[in-house]
Amino acid sequence: MSTAPTPEPPAAEPPPSRPREPRPQPALIFDDPLDQQSSDDTDSGWGERPAGGGDSAADLAWFLDEKPPHHL
Repeated sequence: MSTAPTPEPPAAEPPPSRPREPRPQPALIFDDPLDQQSSDDTDSGWGERPAGGGDSAADLAWFLDEKPPHHL
């Protein structure tokens, strides 16, 4: 018996491509950035001593909290 090779099915065509929607362009803002206050412009939380006590234990606690980590 001889077997004939079976023909390969035709390659499937890719679906038609849809045109891509263009990405929205970012809005251009011409405001002066120096007119706005940033969080770096305020000194809140930097070097403020806790309210109340003026004793040496409170001073030591404040010093240890404010000390940079490389000054162990």
